[in-house]
Amino acid sequence: MAKVLVSIPDKFLNQIDEVAENEQRTRSELIREALRTYMRRNTYIDTKKSSSEAELLEKILD
Repeated sequence: MAKVLVSIPDKFLNQIDEVAENEQRTRSELIREALRTYMRRNTYIDTKKSSSEAELLEKILD
């Protein structure tokens, strides 16, 4: 597995560590899950936007 160096403000890192501890998982697990969720959400939004734009284009071309 690759390792990545990321700069995070101390206050934010403390919040991340609190959540990870409350959920009894590692900081890395929490951050990976957050990124997976972000990527899934953006994929859904992009797909929805593309579909909406295609419908608009069809209306214009008809």
